[in-house]
Amino acid sequence: MQKRMKLLKNQKGMTLVELLAVLVILGIIAAIAIPMIGNTIKDSKEKAILADAQTILSGAKIAQANGVKEFTQNNIKEYVEGVPAEATYSVSYSEDKGWEVTYSELKNIERAKTRYGITITDNTITASDLSKALKGEVPTPTTQEKKNRAVTFNSN
Repeated sequence: MQKRMKLLKNQKGMTLVELLAVLVILGIIAAIAIPMIGNTIKDSKEKAILADAQTILSGAKIAQANGVKEFTQNNIKEYVEGVPAEATYSVSYSEDKGWEVTYSELKNIERAKTRYGITITDNTITASDLSKALKGEVPTPTTQEKKNRAVTFNSN
């Protein structure tokens, strides 16, 4: 019993070096985690905007089935729910381009353009690009792009 009491009294806690090691490890974890969390937040906001654009497109298609000919915001707003009230939007269809959504919030898309290889011009996105982005389809690099990456990687 005395031996056990003696052992308990000799424990002094963590040394300063051990405490500093723990702080360094926590700092490294924070340095890795914080940017990842920031990117996740940006990605989720962009996905929400793209989902809103898909909602607008779906509303226009339903409106077309109900006889609507022009897909302006006033004509299709009863078919579109969940899109921010301050946003402006319209939809167009042509034989050569297919469906296109013009949505004011698309100006906030940055990362999805490069990640999914989509094109947004004047806040307008095609239905096929919208579908690619929402499905998370990453474009397959061409042979030349692969060679360029290999040269860039090897030259560093």
